[in-house]
Amino acid sequence: MLMELSIRNFAIIDYTTISFEKGLTVLTGETGAGKSIIIDAIGQLIGGRGSVDFVRHGSARAEIEGLFSIEKSSYMLTLFENFNIDYSEDDTVLLKREITKQGKSVCRINGKLVTLAVLREIGQSLVDIHGQHEHQHLLQMDKHLLLLDRFAENKLKQTKKEYEELYERFYKKREKLKQLTENENEMMQRLDLIQYQLEEITNAKLQPNEDLLLKEEKQRLDYSEELYKSVHSAYEALYGDQKGLEWIMHSMQQMEDAAKIDESLQKIQETISNCYYLLEESVFSLRDYYEKIEFDPNRLDDIETRLNEINHLKRKYGESVNEILEYASHIEEEIDLLKNRDERLQILQDELKELAKDLLIEGNHLTTLRKEEALRLKDAIQEQLRSLYMKDTTFEVNIANHTISVDDLLNIKGLLPINKNGLHSISFMVSTNKGEPLKPLAKVASGGEMSRMILALKTILASHENVTSLIFDEVDVGVSGRVAQAIAEKIYHISFYSQVLCITHLPQVAAMADTHLFISKEMNEDRVKTVVEPLSDQEKIEEVSRMISGVEITDLTRQHAKELIQQAKKLSNNY
Repeated sequence: MLMELSIRNFAIIDYTTISFEKGLTVLTGETGAGKSIIIDAIGQLIGGRGSVDFVRHGSARAEIEGLFSIEKSSYMLTLFENFNIDYSEDDTVLLKREITKQGKSVCRINGKLVTLAVLREIGQSLVDIHGQHEHQHLLQMDKHLLLLDRFAENKLKQTKKEYEELYERFYKKREKLKQLTENENEMMQRLDLIQYQLEEITNAKLQPNEDLLLKEEKQRLDYSEELYKSVHSAYEALYGDQKGLEWIMHSMQQMEDAAKIDESLQKIQETISNCYYLLEESVFSLRDYYEKIEFDPNRLDDIETRLNEINHLKRKYGESVNEILEYASHIEEEIDLLKNRDERLQILQDELKELAKDLLIEGNHLTTLRKEEALRLKDAIQEQLRSLYMKDTTFEVNIANHTISVDDLLNIKGLLPINKNGLHSISFMVSTNKGEPLKPLAKVASGGEMSRMILALKTILASHENVTSLIFDEVDVGVSGRVAQAIAEKIYHISFYSQVLCITHLPQVAAMADTHLFISKEMNEDRVKTVVEPLSDQEKIEEVSRMISGVEITDLTRQHAKELIQQAKKLSNNY
């Protein structure tokens, strides 16, 4: 959930910090007070397209910072690992974005600088924003399959995993087959090229890590004179008449005599003895080391010549000797493949055919399971729509019905007719009135109907999505009366699974809120700024009264507001 949001110099917001709670939080206020600006700020925080228009006039930059509390999941852990971002031990994520007046963005996650694309990927896994004209996943046909799979995750998980593994193996072999069946002249040219490359690398007789070892040896030779002086000086300071080791021996002998008189000195004596023998061993090692130091200019020339040869190969085949050797191994396999092309071609074709058969079996099984789960999803959505007074609306999960054969998969000249998600595409279809044909969800025209469709889908899918916070920006526009009450209850129901922030003009929705934030504008030094205040119970009654009556608040509207809030509490206690 979003725990705290800090906004500075953003649009008409000077500075504000807002703390959020679990459950349903509503934001209300007069038109133009800045409600949607807060949602715009959150949109920027999760990677939305920036603009200099967001920077408050007279400021150098706008800053948005959000602290999220998240449940540790393999999905989030993988995201953080992929982008090399530290995962907080207290399961919190801190997002920060700055937008300068020049239009540049600076993005950070848990203090680490990241690109806007990384901020967007992680941010949009934390927050899902829905507005009247911004429906994100639910209106993107390519996301419908993902939503169905989340709904049916337990039923599909194993079959989907087996299909994906088969697809990966099939795709790789298909690419190899394509490579072998390319234009023969190009294949021969490729063979000549990589044979030359392999010969050049082989003739160099490279050894693993050779470049690193040579650089170390070169450094020793470059500084061999200084190295000899330092080591020899250390040796001379310790060994010889009246030198360090002799004085330590004298101390050791004296302490041995003293320890015979006073046993309490035994430990000190043992320590000095141990130090003496360790130093004696080190002295002999120093002597052996400096006696082996060579002043060999010829060896230095040989090393420099060899490093130049290796650097020449690095410019063509890899950044290190190990990478060059790895590349040589790769092209050696490719040479074998090209030289034995006909034989390998037949083997690959046979293997690919068997894989294609297995892939179709697994893919069709996955489609069958999806069709069964699609019926469950359809029934669940239809039930939600009826409770939202859309009893004449028909919802369908359309799974493309076309036959795919082994030959279709083996036709490497055309596009592969399947993908890693399965054999068939999926789309959500809707008819909002009796007698009308089913249309893609994105083409449903009425704003009020679209709002209810979104809430129906969200109510069903809320417990299956990864996002920690859902934001509804006036999705209740165009509805009233009993439909408004039904929408309020749906939004409240969704808040059981995810934190919900909702900008609303409906008193029914405001009455259901666990937390009510009031947004207003005030003048400060001839500048307008947005103020965010949490409302007390009495203040909430006043605000709901204003939403009911408009300008003038009467005792009757206050009574109506009290009844609406009391009714909302009773409903919430029944969940």
